[in-house]
Amino acid sequence: MLPAAAAFHFPWEISTGSVQEGESVRTFGRLVCYQPEESRATLSAQHASKEHHVVVHTMFVEPFNPIIGAQYIALGETENSEGVGHMVRARVLNCVDGVNIALLQKAINEQRSFFRERECEQGKADAS
Repeated sequence: MLPAAAAFHFPWEISTGSVQEGESVRTFGRLVCYQPEESRATLSAQHASKEHHVVVHTMFVEPFNPIIGAQYIALGETENSEGVGHMVRARVLNCVDGVNIALLQKAINEQRSFFRERECEQGKADAS
């Protein structure tokens, strides 16, 4: 059975634990650290003058040629790991350096708004 379609989650949503364990997610961030011996990368993003970090388990995407400082998008499942906390077990990890992060965040918010409106309309149609 295939995992559920992954929804975009901001790095600060994952790092604060507002995403359930085992949920399929897409997230983004700047690669600040890669530890090949542990198959672990750290993505970083800024929100409200605070730096948020997301640990990404890279075993399924190796060999991995990291570019420290580049923007990446990760697709995978969330899990809790001892000593690390919330992490994403990546199935896809793509370098998207040059992407406009502000525009990406706006697009994610617009997509969420669209899905909320669509659910409300479907709920009204089902009720009648």
